[in-house]
Amino acid sequence: MDTVLSVVTLTALALVAGAIYLWRRGGRKQAGLMLVLAVVMIVNVLIWTVPSSGGTAPIDRVAEGPEG
Repeated sequence: MDTVLSVVTLTALALVAGAIYLWRRGGRKQAGLMLVLAVVMIVNVLIWTVPSSGGTAPIDRVAEGPEG
């Protein structure tokens, strides 16, 4: 699961870089959509990794298995 989160994070960074490139070349709509997708991806990574009030992150609960 750590690999998936890493790939998602790197993809979000690539989308931001691509959006900046497109923005400068005049592709405003596509750049905006790429930024929206990058934000959604980053928020999903944060949802999986930020601990709840109980102190455990959802990624840790998945690693524990169904009996945890």
